[in-house]
Amino acid sequence: MKVLILSATTGGGHMTAANALKDYILMKNKDAVVKIEDTLQYVSPFLNKAVTGGYVYMARNTPKFYGSVYMSADKESPINKTVELTTNFLRNKIYPLIEEFSPDIIISTHPFCAEMVTALKTRGLIDIPVIAILTDFAAHKVYINSGVDSYIVSSREMVDDMVSRGVERTKIYPYGIPVRNDFFDTFDRAKCLEEEGLDPDLPTILIMAGSFGVTDILKIYHKIVKSPADFQVIVITGKNEKLYETFERYLNKISIRNTLIEIKEMTKPKPTSAAKLEKRKKPAKATKLMYYTNEVSKYMHMADLIVTKPGGLTVSESIAVGLPMGIFKAIPGQEEQNAEFLVGKNMAVRLEKNNTCTAVITDLISHREKLDFMKKSINNFSKGNSAANIYLLMLEMIEKHKNNNN
Repeated sequence: MKVLILSATTGGGHMTAANALKDYILMKNKDAVVKIEDTLQYVSPFLNKAVTGGYVYMARNTPKFYGSVYMSADKESPINKTVELTTNFLRNKIYPLIEEFSPDIIISTHPFCAEMVTALKTRGLIDIPVIAILTDFAAHKVYINSGVDSYIVSSREMVDDMVSRGVERTKIYPYGIPVRNDFFDTFDRAKCLEEEGLDPDLPTILIMAGSFGVTDILKIYHKIVKSPADFQVIVITGKNEKLYETFERYLNKISIRNTLIEIKEMTKPKPTSAAKLEKRKKPAKATKLMYYTNEVSKYMHMADLIVTKPGGLTVSESIAVGLPMGIFKAIPGQEEQNAEFLVGKNMAVRLEKNNTCTAVITDLISHREKLDFMKKSINNFSKGNSAANIYLLMLEMIEKHKNNNN
């Protein structure tokens, strides 16, 4: 079995989903040949740089403008037409790759890839089953193409939305976004926390948001640790060196200041008034700072709440683990749609940079039943291992295609 997975690096989620699916296929079938191609880079390095760089720039610096572009592309508009014309123009550049690799099935985790492939298919240049995986929690026009044989979506609500957009219901499978198999593993939470130098009896908040920004994440962290509730924090910055270094300096400063206060209190001859103590900065919560790690699933299993931006992949990983989410600074467009869906399903709460963030965290940590209810909502929503279901669908589609051609 030969599988071609077409993806792109506009945001980390598309490629992460592709790799998760590849790992599962190879785990189930060691004789399979699976190729992942960064499609935009393959057809045009210049276009890849423009698209990926443009996405990062707009998401960071002009999020409202990005949101308007995203929503405009979800209907008949000049932007949508431009995307269609560009991908149709580039379709012939992906053809040599498909012809040389000769896959039994093609899977796309990015809408531009699906559009290029289906443009070849509808013109009779290829005859290969195509699966399109939507990597967010809301449908979008650019994902929908007549040459796609099956769509993988994140929820049953998305099935109805896709049908209202003209897609046949029998082509839509609410399997969810594929994540690595280790997110479905079991971990000894207490043992893991002890190994990391953390208290197994304390609630644990995991903060993951290394892709964008420094200031916003520090502000969120500062608001979180102002909570009077008792808990500890794990911060994973990913490959964001600036964020890691800034956090490291900040945490070391807190540690030094608190040590000096403790020494001063021990040597002070007269007791300090309660009012003065109240005005003093409270000690920071115990915080474990980490850079990039391949063991995200382990740290998610250790946590009681994850604080993150609502990107499709991180959300899907959290759902796989059954981890409640505190989401902040959703970018207008797909992240905002993800946030609305998650909050509406009681799988997440919103955290803002103002003082409501502190109050929300205090309420959740102080009332364990609220976190438990969120966890139950997630487990009720979870579709199980998406990669496993997609793998079975692939086998069925390949077999059907072979029989039809015999």
